[in-house]
Amino acid sequence: MLKPSPSQAIAPPPGPVPAAGSAIEVDGLYFAYDGEWVLEDVHLSIPERTFLAVLGPNGSGKTTLLKLLLGILKPARGRVRVFDKAPELVSERFGYVPQNTNINQSFPVSVGDVVLMGRLGRGLRLRRRTKRDQELVRTALERVGMWSKRDRKMAALSGGERQRVLIARALAVDPRVLFMDEPTASVDAVFQTELYSLLKTLNETMTIVVVSHDLSVLSSYVGAVACVNRKVFYHDSAELTTEMIDRVYHCPVELIAHGFPHRVLRDHRDS
Repeated sequence: MLKPSPSQAIAPPPGPVPAAGSAIEVDGLYFAYDGEWVLEDVHLSIPERTFLAVLGPNGSGKTTLLKLLLGILKPARGRVRVFDKAPELVSERFGYVPQNTNINQSFPVSVGDVVLMGRLGRGLRLRRRTKRDQELVRTALERVGMWSKRDRKMAALSGGERQRVLIARALAVDPRVLFMDEPTASVDAVFQTELYSLLKTLNETMTIVVVSHDLSVLSSYVGAVACVNRKVFYHDSAELTTEMIDRVYHCPVELIAHGFPHRVLRDHRDS
């Protein structure tokens, strides 16, 4: 892993860490597109400051589940509660890094302005930036090691640096839950390692939910796993067995860690 330079060092979490409670509760959730069930009878209970990896093959319902947790989609049956409220009522507590962003890389916008959008985009009315906005933008950029590049144009950044900026934009809202959809889909292996190291640090003060189809995230970084393929199988530890992967992916998957076959999840249970 590349070590960050002093100007890119990740700042320690600010302030004391509150006691953990329940961050997300999902009860009996069903969701369908065009009359076909995508998710069925989903039950989840995710404590605060959990680092959760949501895994599954393409088309399994991972992104749909994420959008239901965010309140972007509404369940056909069942309910979602975040901090004991409907997601849309507490959306100001969310940071969100979508799989596809709408930032035009050729548009001459600076790093600092992109992160500020995360602050000024909260709510439906335009407003002036405040001192608080500026403080949170600086804190977010420092935490991802990009404060020294705040005046640089987005188009001049590498893919990994742009991803750091988008994470900073999500962090600028001072979230209690950070949602990320396939954050390593277009970056190299070195940045993947740096990213998960960063997320592990951020996890000291917030809940993190990362959607991925990449089994390599099941390393020392995550603390819990939800495997999705219409149904959701939740495990409160980062362990995996080939039986569980067969059940979710419907095909044999050889798990390799550090050059050796490695079991990292227990069997699913229907109960």
